[in-house]
Amino acid sequence: MAKSKSTLRPAVSDADSNAANDRGVSLSDQAYSYIVQSLENGTMPPGTRLRETELAADIGLSRTPVREALNRLMSEGLVTNDPKRGLIITELDQNMVGELYEMRRVLESTAAALAARHATDVEIAVLRQIIDRDETLNDPAALSQNNRLFHQTLYQCAHNRYLLKTLQVLQNAMLLLGKSTLAESGRPSTAREEHQEIIGALEQRNPDQAQALASRHISEAYKVRLSRFLLDRN
Repeated sequence: MAKSKSTLRPAVSDADSNAANDRGVSLSDQAYSYIVQSLENGTMPPGTRLRETELAADIGLSRTPVREALNRLMSEGLVTNDPKRGLIITELDQNMVGELYEMRRVLESTAAALAARHATDVEIAVLRQIIDRDETLNDPAALSQNNRLFHQTLYQCAHNRYLLKTLQVLQNAMLLLGKSTLAESGRPSTAREEHQEIIGALEQRNPDQAQALASRHISEAYKVRLSRFLLDRN
């Protein structure tokens, strides 16, 4: 059931706002990050109603940057204008989940192929350090965070600013899915093996193999995700 009002975090202070402006972060960017982070930490799950006035008060900004952030989130698919409820955090149906994973499979496999061509030896070594860290983690939330870091680093290794920007938007959309598939029994070890294979292809500078392995990795994650989605729905 959709929540009528989100459990909100403390408002952005004037000092924080000024510091962000000093770093070149616009007020609308602050509002955008606030909502995305609230989706990520679970305080604004899919179905949460978003009231412009309340958000402005809670974040500590005027309504204009909040409105701009909401428009941006709508264009990226994270916010939907529901006829009955107004603006809400988007709720995904089965078709949307499939579409999301298909785009992820295409884009991430492309990123892996480019990384095999352009990643430095140091960047590849960092990727291996990230997956080695998995062996020390048992908490699903920590594994999910480390997994997210792995994929973000892989995107950067592609050295294509346009692909990176698109993948960052897609990764935010993945937050709509809820808990990571790494919470499923057996998936962490399987995913770690798949990551290791991708890194092996990068080290061998084999773009075709890296692309195929990344494509398979996302396809396997989708199978786990779809199984959970159908079970939760029933």
